[in-house]
Amino acid sequence: MKKSFFSFCSTLLLIAALVGCSSSPPAPAGSSQQPAASTEQERGSGAEQILQMNGREPKTLDAGLSNDVASGAYIRAIYDALVRLDKDGKPVNSVASDIKISEDKKTYTFTLRESKWSNGEPLTAKDFAYAWFRTLDPKTASSSAYKYYPIVNAKAFNLGKAKKEDVGIKVIDDKTIEVQLENPTPYFLTLATFYYPVNQKVVEGNEKWANEAATIVTNGPFKIETWEHKSKIVLVKNEHYWDKEAVKLDKIEFSMVEDANTELEMFNQGELDWAGGPISSLPVDAIPAMKEEGKLQAMQKAQSYYLLFQTEQAPFTNEKIRKAFAYAINRQEIVDNILQGGQTALTGLVPQSASLKPEGYFKDNDAETAKQLLAEGMKELGIEKLPEITYLYFNSDAQKKIAEALQGQWRKVLGIEVKLINKDMNVMFDEQAQGKYMISVTAWTADYNDSVNFLELLMEKYSDNNCTLWHSEAYNDLINRSYKETDETKRNQLLQEAESILMNEMPVTGLYSNVNVWVQNDKLKGVTVDPLGYIDMKWGYKE
Repeated sequence: MKKSFFSFCSTLLLIAALVGCSSSPPAPAGSSQQPAASTEQERGSGAEQILQMNGREPKTLDAGLSNDVASGAYIRAIYDALVRLDKDGKPVNSVASDIKISEDKKTYTFTLRESKWSNGEPLTAKDFAYAWFRTLDPKTASSSAYKYYPIVNAKAFNLGKAKKEDVGIKVIDDKTIEVQLENPTPYFLTLATFYYPVNQKVVEGNEKWANEAATIVTNGPFKIETWEHKSKIVLVKNEHYWDKEAVKLDKIEFSMVEDANTELEMFNQGELDWAGGPISSLPVDAIPAMKEEGKLQAMQKAQSYYLLFQTEQAPFTNEKIRKAFAYAINRQEIVDNILQGGQTALTGLVPQSASLKPEGYFKDNDAETAKQLLAEGMKELGIEKLPEITYLYFNSDAQKKIAEALQGQWRKVLGIEVKLINKDMNVMFDEQAQGKYMISVTAWTADYNDSVNFLELLMEKYSDNNCTLWHSEAYNDLINRSYKETDETKRNQLLQEAESILMNEMPVTGLYSNVNVWVQNDKLKGVTVDPLGYIDMKWGYKE
């Protein structure tokens, strides 16, 4: 969920092929990289190009703090990084006109093209470095800092164990920035698509700069014209964008309707050009009919939905009780009867796209073992009756039905009545971060399609990405060793051992590997959904 939502393919292989030499790997980005209208006739009559979408209120539009899919969709539209993902999930040059990679694959030198902020000021390498160091600064407390950890001493600096000057980020001149990595990292350029700049003058001049349209200065294809909180966001084409000729849309109007049925009806009435994923959802009851009619678009994505157990909240301090609740779930029933979009039942943490053990780590719907573990766990705790158990979930047609299904399954298998608590998504995130839950749902969309991107979420006991309060030094050791292991077979073995520890101690339990399902206006072209599960509207247009 956090991009953790919603931050979750073949990207790793694509990038590995790209970094095989020391020349500039990604192709230059621009209108040639994506499908786009080549003439006014193809675009239609030349009338104003307006895309009508639905989304959620972003948790933040501060590019250095964002770590959820809803916020990330807006940020990808209004910011641009040195590299950008194309429709195949392949990193291509964006603000960087050239990238040199050293023979040992540990030094990346980015050359910037001429570009500007949305207020017309020049954009330089110093803007990128400022933004990256700001995200890493412990005082910022950004949940996105982990994305920079492959960089030399970035993690140590973020944890207060190294100085800023020790970090492997160096501004050579206004048009050149150098990055040194701890180890060769084949997915580094995909990570770098999240390394956005921020305007130092704006950030330091107003601590609430990212809260209102009038104070946000960006460098992407679009800029913010209107932000009526919890009502609508309007983006307009950025006339100062370096690749403005590739941008065909004049405006993107986002509604903020939470009800999936209302959203679909708005689409059917022509009030929206797109309904559903990646940043919204379709009513699950409508999916079979849309699939039958051939209207539904579906695409696997690198995203896991999973449950969190608050391991310092009784009775989930007990490993066997956590496992009892996990084993009692019938994931296949949820996938087949509720979601119905091609999702896959998940009995690990890593989704199918990056899984090292696709068959999972335990039997789904193992009722007998669940009952036995519950009895053993209660005996270990010295209790004859469980306290009231609560399940926290967020506003969504699908999540409501899943919550009710889980409630029924736990009642049937364990004889336990679980109380359901429904909250706004951002409120749910806050309560998870404060440990104010017993069982809750979340999801993770991959920054890059590798199992370690999911497993490393559980390394730090106190972090926005691990709200379970679980910690294991043995687990951390395996993942840290995987960072340095260059033999792929040995590296995969280390990561699989780590996931085995996770599933044995069960601070989290998988529900399903997800897919994006949506419907769109037949005249809308060029909006891309990549294999990681992210949407990009830069190249969109209407015929």
